[in-house]
Amino acid sequence: MTDATTDDRNISIEKGGSKPALCFRWVMGPSFLKVGLGQLSTAYALQNGGWVSAFLLFGLFILGAYTSHLLGLCLATNVRLKSYSEIGFLAFGRTGRYVSLFFVNMEIFMALVSFTISMTDNLNRVLDGYKFRISFFSLSTAQSLTVVAVIVSIPSVWLRNLDNISFISTFSIFLSFLICLVLICTCLFGGVKANKSIRAFRIENIFSVSGLYIFNIASHMAIPDIYRSMIDPTTFTVVSFLSFSIVSSLYTFLAFLGAKMFGPGVNSQVTLSMPNHLVFTKIALWAAVIIPMTKYVFLTVPVATEVERHLAASMPLWKRNIIRGAAGSLFLLIVLVLSITIPFFETVLGLTGSLVSIFVSVILPIAFYLRIFRQKISLASLVIHLIVIVICLVVGIMGTISNTKSMIRHYQ
Repeated sequence: MTDATTDDRNISIEKGGSKPALCFRWVMGPSFLKVGLGQLSTAYALQNGGWVSAFLLFGLFILGAYTSHLLGLCLATNVRLKSYSEIGFLAFGRTGRYVSLFFVNMEIFMALVSFTISMTDNLNRVLDGYKFRISFFSLSTAQSLTVVAVIVSIPSVWLRNLDNISFISTFSIFLSFLICLVLICTCLFGGVKANKSIRAFRIENIFSVSGLYIFNIASHMAIPDIYRSMIDPTTFTVVSFLSFSIVSSLYTFLAFLGAKMFGPGVNSQVTLSMPNHLVFTKIALWAAVIIPMTKYVFLTVPVATEVERHLAASMPLWKRNIIRGAAGSLFLLIVLVLSITIPFFETVLGLTGSLVSIFVSVILPIAFYLRIFRQKISLASLVIHLIVIVICLVVGIMGTISNTKSMIRHYQ
């Protein structure tokens, strides 16, 4: 397993370049993991949780911004800290490092599974009426093309230097904003009125949708990379809060817009609720199909890199390259198999948020902070932070149980 942060460059941020470009990357860089999934699912989460649940979404964004600030404080204590797992090591030794690695890599893995499920679902809409099958597998047209798309992406995980293709991460964010723009255009010019009703509060669904909301703040694995790339790290907190403010405003707006446009019938991915006949729909669907393919290389290469680090230094370079590439390819194939075996987008994404993202984005950063600054923290501050950890643990456990039950029901 590996920590997908600075050394592995799962989000490539360079110190060179123009200030506007750097500013964009610093502000939007933390959004790379969740972007493409967050705006697809928020309307569904809001409709099923009720409009009052928007306060939960907003509160989670505030909490996410605060815990990113805590990670920044931890990074400021030692200039040699360059990754999420190194903060864990500083706080709790080897145990902290291994726990950090486990949760970070689980978040990447489950996010990639969710992305691949999303690609299949949107391909199914794009290719409605078309037939394409891989004869020796019992797969649908969309699943068959997803297999092809993932296989086509496999050579990219053999790359050693991602700097030359770092523009792909920016392109991914552009596609996500394009989906948002297309949804707005559908409301304004596509004949879909935003006049559907949203219930005030559906307490029976709150834990299941909480996982979807929690995933929206999933970006903390990239924070060490962002922090160390900044010319002036003292501005990190301001940049972090700006990033979370932009994304929270956008996602809250899209949640209400999608829920008002499609009402109780809104799909777990808002693109699947858009009218078939509109050009806007085709644009949104293709954007949703392409986004996962922009994620594979940046989120898979770190796994291969970590495998290579455990190989003997005396091993010939060609052998190291083969083992490294094979590890990344195998990782991506496992993602593919799981996405076809468990094709339930909202359940897998909700489980990712409740089971994994809550630890990476909230619980572990607070724990690291409390441990590293234990001699400087007041008793009142300690109690408040511990209460937050307990509340998040309860929400995470209940969300995990709820989404696990939902997955079991899918198979019954």
